[in-house]
Amino acid sequence: MPMCDFCSQSVVTLGAAAGGVLGGYAVDKLGRKLSLMLCSVPYIFGFMMIISAHNVWMLYCGRILTGLASGVTSLVVPVYISEISHSKVRGTLGSCVQLMVVTGILGAYVAGIALEWRWLAVLCSFPPCLMVIFMSFMPETPRYLLNQNKHPEAIAALKFLRGPHVDHEWERRQIETSAEEQHGLSLAEFKSPSIYKPFFIGVALMFFQQATGINAVMFYAEMIFEEASFKDSRMASVVVGSIQVCFTAVAALIIDKTGRKVLLCVSGIVMAISTAAFGFYFKMILPNQNNSSHPDFLTTPNCISSVAEHDLTWLAVVSLGLFITGFAIGWGPIPWLVMSEIFPLKARGFSSGACVLTNWLMAFLVTKEFNDLMDVLTSYGTFWLFSAFCILNVMFTVLCVPETKGKTLEQIEAYFQRSYT
Repeated sequence: MPMCDFCSQSVVTLGAAAGGVLGGYAVDKLGRKLSLMLCSVPYIFGFMMIISAHNVWMLYCGRILTGLASGVTSLVVPVYISEISHSKVRGTLGSCVQLMVVTGILGAYVAGIALEWRWLAVLCSFPPCLMVIFMSFMPETPRYLLNQNKHPEAIAALKFLRGPHVDHEWERRQIETSAEEQHGLSLAEFKSPSIYKPFFIGVALMFFQQATGINAVMFYAEMIFEEASFKDSRMASVVVGSIQVCFTAVAALIIDKTGRKVLLCVSGIVMAISTAAFGFYFKMILPNQNNSSHPDFLTTPNCISSVAEHDLTWLAVVSLGLFITGFAIGWGPIPWLVMSEIFPLKARGFSSGACVLTNWLMAFLVTKEFNDLMDVLTSYGTFWLFSAFCILNVMFTVLCVPETKGKTLEQIEAYFQRSYT
């Protein structure tokens, strides 16, 4: 049952944007653990609707439900991991969120080669069930428990997470002191720089992540590999997914040594170069593209002869590989990690919800308006615009993003309080 790629992707991103709002509420009211367990419900029902779909509207509803669950998950998982992790390994564990995401995408690509789409939906319905089972054995985060004045449960959670023979009293006191200072968040408190500064940083990181053009580049991936004589476009997706997994794993391994800012800067520079090269590629193969900016332009005979004439397919393939590599080592995993680190406990749910909402709304806008950008700016102009945003990413990182490597969440919160009060 065919679906329009743009419509399908747009439906998912809108559902995920709504999930960000819901997740921001649930993570504060229900807790981190219960929110994760409950978000399995829309996942399972969404895949059931896709499996049993008899018309396109059932597919859309299923995609909305899975998108809603994705939005909640993309908020709660980074928060949960950051609150249970030791400061020395928080970067590695936080980056593993994105690593698991791209690993799952790669698994879906590989399975999609052999499975029909209904059976692929059946396969995808199993991980949410496993999440419920595994999370039932995990504790709630000590920070949330202490914020709820559940001291015995918090101590038990620390013993579970750090081990019974580790001296966890210092960590408990630090968390407890911070939790005692927390109270309900009011809008008036957003006048305080210690609240709105991290809020601005988090939202801006999510905006810039999508403004890099990741969805646009991924949209072109199969087409570029086809021009490079890849007969099976599905194998091209596997290649792209493998690059993402490999370099996201590299980022996870080195992030607690290099720091967040260094990787964000390197990532932004690599993506700026690669998208600029993309623009050069399209400029060279389509010298008269002002009259032909539709995304299907590379399938036209004139374009194919132009590609052969310039023999620049290698540039597109190299640019694609560089872009995915750059995104995977920095702007893919790190905005989610920083989002989970910089907000004070009392603002964590609301601020994280705003970040996730921004991310998925930007993903929706880039996906939906990409064709219009191509019409207005031409293909090379559009990719040069993405390159300019990547340069802005680097400038924003250098000027505004604090380094959180090796700091506890309480130390990060104290940094904002000291710096802006």
